[in-house]
Amino acid sequence: MTTGREQSELMKSLAASKIVAIIRGIAEDKGDATAEALAEGGVVFLEVTLNTDGALGMISRFRERYEGRMRIGAGTVLDLGQAKEAAAAGAEYIISPNLDLEVVRFGVEQGIEVWPGTMTPTEIVAAYKAGATAVKVFPLGSLGIGYLKEIRAPLNHIPMVATGGVNLQNIRSVLDAGAVAVGLGGNLVDKKLVADGDFKALAKLVRAYADEVAKG
Repeated sequence: MTTGREQSELMKSLAASKIVAIIRGIAEDKGDATAEALAEGGVVFLEVTLNTDGALGMISRFRERYEGRMRIGAGTVLDLGQAKEAAAAGAEYIISPNLDLEVVRFGVEQGIEVWPGTMTPTEIVAAYKAGATAVKVFPLGSLGIGYLKEIRAPLNHIPMVATGGVNLQNIRSVLDAGAVAVGLGGNLVDKKLVADGDFKALAKLVRAYADEVAKG
């Protein structure tokens, strides 16, 4: 099945890199070093969640610092007000745990891609029809890889970013089940490594994920 929707440059890049690294809840003074370690490890897509202290500042700094190297987005964008803040900070894309059609419409108007959180086939189709270029299937850790395979069968024309419960052991299986990419929070952006300031180990962990993805 084809919808005739042309794939954007951002979506082509996402399909190639397959990993969205999520910075959530880390200390504000560790944000810059964390981003650098992620970049060193090969991360292209970096999402900073808005429930992280200093998130908007990080988004602005990272956009400027990693232009041409990383694609910086805002996560945990729950409503239109937050979407506007994220856009003003320079987010290239907006990711949510929920489906808010106002946020999707705002993204379409502003030329900012929105990947809303969805669980059911009804939510997935509604998000895509509203203009989302991909959907975040969440929480995959609870739903399971089998669920992703099942909904991909009738909805394989809609790009899905699988988020929740993805780790080094199952990332290949999640991608093989049809996810265009995976969202990786604490399993990739290890909070203990960040708190300890062991950014070399963090970069090494990121490379391990990148190597696993490359096996496909």
